[in-house]
Amino acid sequence: MKRTISILTLICGIAAIQSCKKDTTFLITETSVGPLTQTTRVADIKTVFVQDSVVADSTQINLGVSPKKMEVYEKGGKHLLTLKANSDSIPTIENVRIMDPRYVSDKGVSLQSTFKDIQNSYEIKKIVTTLNSIVVFPKGSNLYFTIDKEELPEGLRFSSSNIEAVQIPDEAKIKYLMVGWE
Repeated sequence: MKRTISILTLICGIAAIQSCKKDTTFLITETSVGPLTQTTRVADIKTVFVQDSVVADSTQINLGVSPKKMEVYEKGGKHLLTLKANSDSIPTIENVRIMDPRYVSDKGVSLQSTFKDIQNSYEIKKIVTTLNSIVVFPKGSNLYFTIDKEELPEGLRFSSSNIEAVQIPDEAKIKYLMVGWE
């Protein structure tokens, strides 16, 4: 009887530990995006995403060259990530574009977030105005967010001048969520 209770206690303890583990499948941190880390080599991408499909330029692969751009798809066909490799002698990933809204930063920001969510979670370092969008760079972060100019007030949509944070509506949606590793 004591042995049965001990075994049940052990099983319950293991189950409690397992349930406390945080699922990091879709977590974005400063050094990782899900299972991908800042130091993951391009040659290891298919191993990292073994449950998913990795699509790359087959011409480059056939020539023995590491592909510059790769796309990661869930087995069901959903586009998860677009990866861009650096040109080091041992290439790693330098840029990740998040395509799936399930990916969430460790501060709670995702593709479903708004500019207000960015401001509540990060201190803004700078905002860069481009032809069709604005790019928001948080201070001390590898993440950056693109907001389509269509989300801005009509008078700012065609402006080429610098746009300030106070001019961006709180409800402006994130178009692209990117992670840049140098």
